[in-house]
Amino acid sequence: MMQSNDSLEALAATGILKKERAVPNEINGLIRSATARLADAQKTSNSPESRFDLAYNAAHAHALALAALRFHGYRSEKRYIVFQALPHTLGVAASTWRLLDRCHRERNATEYEGIGDVDEKLLAGLIDAARELLDRVRELNIS
Repeated sequence: MMQSNDSLEALAATGILKKERAVPNEINGLIRSATARLADAQKTSNSPESRFDLAYNAAHAHALALAALRFHGYRSEKRYIVFQALPHTLGVAASTWRLLDRCHRERNATEYEGIGDVDEKLLAGLIDAARELLDRVRELNIS
């Protein structure tokens, strides 16, 4: 299941990533969780704050970006690394992981400092990015 990737190997050599055998049941569980969260994030009846939180968690370390990293046989103790690794795990454009990184900073400002209102344009971009990640993760050959 694990595929060779020199960039991920280099990150593992520095200690940023840890090698850990991919477990299909774990990865499939992350995908199921992300699918449910993303569906709820798209419901406009939910508050913008809830939608942002749901879409962020679908895309981030609780689901899709982590599933991709786990598919390749790695794990990170640093939450932001799962987004930065996306070009290597799912082949996403730099603009996508940068948007997700911005959402990570927004989430932290809200979560830890109580700062910020949800920017509707950023929320829409986050939902689109999470959809892209879901499509790409579903293309992985997970047994």
